[in-house]
Amino acid sequence: MNCRFSKKPLVLAVATVLGGLTMIAAPQVAFAAKAAGTYATGDFHNHTTCSDGSISMQKLVKKVTDKVDTPWGLDWFVQAGHGGTGNRNCTLVEDDTLSTDAYPFVSGTGPTTTWTASIGAGAIKGNNGASSGNMWRWQSIQEFQYPLIEYLATVKNLPLFIGMESVVAGHEHTSMSVITGQMPDALDFASMPTTPGGQTFASAVGNATALAQWSYCFDRGDTDTSRGAGNNWNCSVTGSANASDANWNATAQKLTGNNGNAGHMKTVEALKWMKEFHPNASYYVPAHLERAGPFNPNGSNGFNIEHLRNFNNAAPKTAFGFETQPGHGASANRGEYQVNRNTFDGVKVDSVGGTTYGGTGVYGAQVGGVWDALLGEGRNWWFFASSDWHNRGSFGPDDRRSTQDFYPGEYQRTAVMVRHGADKLRPQTIVDGLRTGNAYSASGQLIDRMAFVACASYPGVGNRTNSAVETLAKDAVLDNTDIDVAGCATMGEKLKVRPGAEIVVAIVVRDPDGSNYSPYTFSNPSLKQIGIDQPLNKPVLDHVDVIRGLVTGYKTPGAADYSGEWPRNTNWLKTDGTTADLSAVPAAAKNLSAAIMKTFDKGAWATVQGHPEYKSMVFRIPAVQASQYIRLRGTNLPAAVPFETDASGNPLSDLYTNAGDRSKLSIPCTAVHSTGNQFDGCPDHLVTATTGSPIAGQKAVSYDVAAWSDLWFYSNPIYVEVTGKTVVAGVK
Repeated sequence: MNCRFSKKPLVLAVATVLGGLTMIAAPQVAFAAKAAGTYATGDFHNHTTCSDGSISMQKLVKKVTDKVDTPWGLDWFVQAGHGGTGNRNCTLVEDDTLSTDAYPFVSGTGPTTTWTASIGAGAIKGNNGASSGNMWRWQSIQEFQYPLIEYLATVKNLPLFIGMESVVAGHEHTSMSVITGQMPDALDFASMPTTPGGQTFASAVGNATALAQWSYCFDRGDTDTSRGAGNNWNCSVTGSANASDANWNATAQKLTGNNGNAGHMKTVEALKWMKEFHPNASYYVPAHLERAGPFNPNGSNGFNIEHLRNFNNAAPKTAFGFETQPGHGASANRGEYQVNRNTFDGVKVDSVGGTTYGGTGVYGAQVGGVWDALLGEGRNWWFFASSDWHNRGSFGPDDRRSTQDFYPGEYQRTAVMVRHGADKLRPQTIVDGLRTGNAYSASGQLIDRMAFVACASYPGVGNRTNSAVETLAKDAVLDNTDIDVAGCATMGEKLKVRPGAEIVVAIVVRDPDGSNYSPYTFSNPSLKQIGIDQPLNKPVLDHVDVIRGLVTGYKTPGAADYSGEWPRNTNWLKTDGTTADLSAVPAAAKNLSAAIMKTFDKGAWATVQGHPEYKSMVFRIPAVQASQYIRLRGTNLPAAVPFETDASGNPLSDLYTNAGDRSKLSIPCTAVHSTGNQFDGCPDHLVTATTGSPIAGQKAVSYDVAAWSDLWFYSNPIYVEVTGKTVVAGVK
């Protein structure tokens, strides 16, 4: 993390009009009102053997935060895992290289050792624990995972904390946490144990009891009725039916309706609970939300747009975005999104959109789709990415090849503005940063710095020049921070202007020089189709799109345009991989005003003097009369790359590079690797296209090579609220 801060005061010129002449007053200093901060990269969705991952917590933390052996080290990290139960002890390490004083390696044990074998069946709490050998996630978090993460965070001086991928009542999965009690400031002065077994639930300085209680109360996978054994938990929410609800279990003191509409209402209650008890210490971000198909009113899969609206309405400071750029980027079907996905309650279900689009789900990737519909209401609804790390598929966890997952930070990451001042990164400032929406997500290190600034300008009076705003953005990006100037806004903020104002927009991104974290050195096969030789480990930003949409206000629950299911396949994704257009999408799930308003490429952007890796773009939106927003996306692919992008530069369906259907594979991989080297040519694990494919019989772009070939970044929006027009109600 770059921790440099600008020491220069921001100088603004105040303009007035006298006798028709623009007069520039003496410069005035605008003192910063925001706490100083930096963009810090992290990941909040990943797994160890305590759920269905493959490695220990210690190994995952080392892989994720190390900057030498694994140079993609993140600035902050939330270790998560599925709710429900697990039977393996992820606090036991694989080998002596991971041994610490309090958690030493013990020969014959490791992270796949069961709880029963490591702590004894009698120590497993709650209903059915001792007999089944499965530990409820609440106990795992409270008594084992939190004490370990506190220990690692302290001895390694790392910003770590515990979250969870909830198994969602009525839906599929959500990345979430309640950080109350975790990593208290007192740890700065605490001594960690120096003997085995010294760090325990009883001896930990902080605790994750609030998160453990949430898991017991609201996770669909938790059917324990013990009230958390000795915790005596009650899951009531003030003002709700609670015991009067037909689904209330008096013994468990919680709701038990887990499926369909009853499950959805339980999840809304979970958000009300977070709002009531932990309003500033919680987040709730639906994960890979298109993957499980549309909402099933009789089952537990899928999120339609109305459910996202319900979440945000219930707790806007907690439910403030979605993870629509999913992990599992190297899997046979990118993101594990696929047609005929058969794993939900025995029902054959297509993922919404059928597949991903440039590695992003259709809710986020489709211009004018679900995300733009939510932004068009003026909601605080932000875009996030994650790794969803479990394993390397066909390969071991230390292999650089993958047919399943990338490590957190290795391929995609979210950079969030963390306002920590002179302090170190802490859970609270990280969560506060996520909540603001001042964040962007990128895959393959396509960019690793961004400044995105919009300032008001009033022609004749208070006119701001393009160069002045561009300078603000340049100074910010060089310091890896943002701006704090009256009359200007950045991601997750709104700019209030009078009708007729001009908006000056400046964008500066860093396309880092040299290699990214891909192990592959041969030319990108997708670009090879159009005659571009560009190594997979040295991607180049091709262009940046500016997307604009109008804000028309919140939809009313129960109204015809509040609810709507995205078209099912093949009404959306056709069998040939092409898609329908927005005319097939219900009014509730689209924003027809959203469109690409500008595209910048090497012919339109400038480079920053002395820093050629920084690309600078500036433009004006004249005479604004309506409230609106602008957001960014960018890619390494030009428009009209066969099977990757359309003529406007939009991502095409990833069906053409998904190994799950080899008859659809369409991009050949022809570079021959040298003997004994799997990285300087197309690796052996890539699959061969079959009959029906235009390249039948040839090795095809698939798995991790498909992901490294096709890179995207997305910014969160800047809102513009015009006085007397629609209020951007979701953003301060």
